[in-house]
Amino acid sequence: MHRRSLNKLLSQRPCLKIMTNHQLYYETMYILRPDIAEDEVSNHIDKYNKLLEKLGGKILDSQMRGKRRLAYQIAKHREGIYVQLSHQGDGQHIFKIEKAMRLSEDVIRYMTVKQEGPLPSPRSSNKGTNQVEKKENENIDSTTKAESTVKKSSDTKSAVSDTSSQKIKDSEES
Repeated sequence: MHRRSLNKLLSQRPCLKIMTNHQLYYETMYILRPDIAEDEVSNHIDKYNKLLEKLGGKILDSQMRGKRRLAYQIAKHREGIYVQLSHQGDGQHIFKIEKAMRLSEDVIRYMTVKQEGPLPSPRSSNKGTNQVEKKENENIDSTTKAESTVKKSSDTKSAVSDTSSQKIKDSEES
């Protein structure tokens, strides 16, 4: 396509301009053994993130997807803890990070794919942090409910006392 016709096409359809804006990045999904502790899982995630940065990569997003059942048995395991890592770099760092995963006994499977598109936005989806936030929200909700129950009971007591005092006044008047 000639440059003029491409520019004309881009000026007529602005959505095509956005699509030409995509960048290359890598997505590594690895599966950890299901029997390791949650703090060890966090240590593994931090270890691979630091290794990636040390090798010159830029971490775009790192998410623990949680424990899931495997489609087939891998190294006598029927479940695994899935971790997704999105990163950018020159491509030379992938061999070294995959070698580190291959040598680790806790990683039972890994795969890196090259992606083209809009860069993923970082999300906080660590299972541990989500559970902590959920518990905090439950605590806030239970505190609010307790306060509203106390308020309702005090309102009821005041209403009862108001009707009692009204009855006393009525009886005194007659």
